[in-house]
Amino acid sequence: MRDELGCLDHFKANGKEIGFYSLPKLAEKHENVRRLPYSLRILLENLMRFEDGSNITADDVAALADWDPKAEPSKEISFTPARVVLQDFTGVPAIVDLAAMREAMKALGGKADRINPLSPAELVIDHSVQVDSYGQADSLDLNNQIEFKRNKERYAFLRWGQGAFDNFKVVPPNTGIVHQVNLEHLSRVIFDGEIDGKPMAWPDTLVGTDSHTTMINGLGILGWGVGGIEAEAAMLGQPISMLIPQVIGFKLTGKLPEGTTATDLVLTITDMLRDKGVVGKFVEFFGEGLSHLPLADRATIGNMSPEFGSTCAIFPIDEETIRYLELSGRSKERVELVRAYAEAQDLWRNDEDVDPVYSDVLELDLGDVVPSLAGPKRPQDRVLLSEAKNTFIRQMSELTKSRDDARNGELDRFAGEGGGTAVGASEIPGAAEVEYKDQTFILKDGAVVIAAITSCTNTSNPAVMLGAGILARNAREKGLNVKPWVKTSLAPGSKVVTDYLEKSGLDDDLEALGFYTVGYGCTTCIGNSGPLPEPIEDAIKEHEMVACSVLSGNRNFEGRIHPEVKMNYLASPPLVVAYALAGRMDIDLLNEPLGEDPDGNEVYLKDVWPDAHEIQDFIRQNVSSEMFTKNYKSVFEGDDLWNSMDTPTGEMFEWDEDSTYVRNPPFFEGMGMDPEPIGDITGARVLAKLGDSVTTDHISPAGAIKPDSPAGHYLQEKGIHPADFNSYGSRRGNHEVMMRGTFANVRIKNQIAEGTEGGFTTYFPDSEVMPIYDAAMKYQEDGTPLVVIAGKEYGSGSSRDWAAKGTRLLGIKAVIAESFERIHRSNLIGMGVLPLTFKDGENAEKLGLDGTETFDITGLADGTEKEVEVKATHPEGKETSFKAKVRLDTPKEIEYYKNGGILHYVLRDMAKAA
Repeated sequence: MRDELGCLDHFKANGKEIGFYSLPKLAEKHENVRRLPYSLRILLENLMRFEDGSNITADDVAALADWDPKAEPSKEISFTPARVVLQDFTGVPAIVDLAAMREAMKALGGKADRINPLSPAELVIDHSVQVDSYGQADSLDLNNQIEFKRNKERYAFLRWGQGAFDNFKVVPPNTGIVHQVNLEHLSRVIFDGEIDGKPMAWPDTLVGTDSHTTMINGLGILGWGVGGIEAEAAMLGQPISMLIPQVIGFKLTGKLPEGTTATDLVLTITDMLRDKGVVGKFVEFFGEGLSHLPLADRATIGNMSPEFGSTCAIFPIDEETIRYLELSGRSKERVELVRAYAEAQDLWRNDEDVDPVYSDVLELDLGDVVPSLAGPKRPQDRVLLSEAKNTFIRQMSELTKSRDDARNGELDRFAGEGGGTAVGASEIPGAAEVEYKDQTFILKDGAVVIAAITSCTNTSNPAVMLGAGILARNAREKGLNVKPWVKTSLAPGSKVVTDYLEKSGLDDDLEALGFYTVGYGCTTCIGNSGPLPEPIEDAIKEHEMVACSVLSGNRNFEGRIHPEVKMNYLASPPLVVAYALAGRMDIDLLNEPLGEDPDGNEVYLKDVWPDAHEIQDFIRQNVSSEMFTKNYKSVFEGDDLWNSMDTPTGEMFEWDEDSTYVRNPPFFEGMGMDPEPIGDITGARVLAKLGDSVTTDHISPAGAIKPDSPAGHYLQEKGIHPADFNSYGSRRGNHEVMMRGTFANVRIKNQIAEGTEGGFTTYFPDSEVMPIYDAAMKYQEDGTPLVVIAGKEYGSGSSRDWAAKGTRLLGIKAVIAESFERIHRSNLIGMGVLPLTFKDGENAEKLGLDGTETFDITGLADGTEKEVEVKATHPEGKETSFKAKVRLDTPKEIEYYKNGGILHYVLRDMAKAA
């Protein structure tokens, strides 16, 4: 154990002395340490602990200790997280890659068991359950059975991995959402163990394969989402390379007013920070308002960090942290360790503390927060509830204008609550008479067809979950019911939620309105909303209807929730119930009635909205530490379905070439001990020319697999019936499916395939429009490299590793965009794809690029050049040359790119050390 910095010290906890690398001691040499933001102090301790004189030096420690808050990030440091958290959509391909790396290691002459997680890696299966059954008492059991039938092969593979790899554990299905399980059980806050035979303690830090890993920031734990590729490297002991970031301080004062929720708060913060621009920065919350902010609300805010674009959104450790640890059933020893370490390390928050120094500061009085929702297609598009109706009508009219113009103005909007007459409805776009479950009703534009209490953001928060239950109780007492066309679902974040809903009796009220528990997982928020009832979906398609969803989630990107639902809104769980009662978006919930009671009296939202004091009483009476202890006692054991599976064993996985779920990926084929030199990219064609805000949901395969898509054709050729396709997410372990689904989102608009929507492109020089996958394969046959041209915020959204893996397998060598979101840029480099940005003030339109050109990219040299020369040659002979910025931001990223990717770098490094 090195102590070249002279900062080793001891503190007492649980009756013993424990060593730690002391920030107060370092502050004696670097006075600035005392005013560093909380998040940077955790990074600083990490550097001190891993300082070895070579990979991490005393100069690295000094650079962070003397941090200049106003300086542009330029100094590279290495962050070594204490653990890695995975979910199954990204976890399966990560374990597939590790299994493939074992084979590649043997081929390079090394030992296969060198490929093994070196720090705890915990995977929670939560992304696979789909809402097939809903609105009935046995929906949970039915969906669970369907989930196992669909995913048995994947789950058996994960069980093999749990046996084959050390330090790898799996939380079985039907347990909870990864971020809530992480918050309630997996998190340590402070780690303790032995280093060189001596007891030591250090902060819990992590990276996760889901962008919402940042939910754990609410508990004072530094961590963020990375791609599966980076997570695999972290599991293998590779530190995360990063630039010392700027830190934005967000000061909170006051208290939330009556009638508002944590969801309203987080949508307000998202709006403010998106407007500020915090991509690539840390965000840290401080101020006296934290004393009035429960841990669950902090976690809700931390969860939304990807939505406002920051790397993390962290809160310090304080009394509220301790209270939550006690509530969630942590041991007395753990609680004492956390308090003693945080106080000794100067990581403990008090209201009288002097504020840290930040790069910039925003401030919000919690009393100014008002009820809000976000939509219809981005989480940062906040809409005040008071303005929701008019905003919706305006946005919907923009969507329906071309349709209605084409129908010569035949549209009758049927004013009011599903009113009007059905006469001629079959002739009218945007409205239809529907028969479903022995009821006949008019379905029209603006109908809410999905209302889902779902996702990690809100189902971790007792206040909004019990609030939804109280609203359901009040509505039930008034005689209100959910409209028959609304698909309702409740997906608690963990079984603890079910326990406190049952104890309070509010589960009966939610179920009476159709909100039966459908599963413990992401469900609708991840795109697993399941099918709509056939008569309703047929009416939406036939009449080109603008259907809507309302969910308590964090993502509402185009095509994500359901392919036939065009407008999607994020809202608090109580508002989800309210919109399900209304059944439509074109309603002013603050001034128009939700419905009528049995006596014909109008019932308004204010008549059923839960009182804040009543919610707190319900929390005190119904949420207990015993619930957490009971539910997490056997969290890794699983149920009979999990334990009855046949599971392969052995050090090496036996690949089945006929499998349509788990295949040996081609990433390491033909790989030698030394990488090929970096060369120019010449004669490249544009596979896709895209606009602004293209998300990883647009790029990565996600959601349903269409039978007439390249992936659908592949599965049918393998004998898989469309009813058994499952989702793209569930087939992430099969590269053949995933590369066929890359850029295949139904809402993506490729500007070089004019007049199309979805995964199409124009193949040059023939000018033939075809699916992107088919064109990419033809280009590969021709030996033609490919590029993608894009606008601002390319790759925002979830940290989908297949957005980069699929890009690589399609033969794309470079992406030229106006700007990148952090995780996707990193993932591209991790797969050996070059990220380039146009110079400030330039883009494809200003340079006159239409996508028909061939591209030559020269001058990259060995990857250290910060600019390259790009020459675009138009078919008519016109040449356009411009400079592009090389977004290999750190020396380590250059090494990854030179090796063809991060896993190739790690594999060669480990093979050479063997």
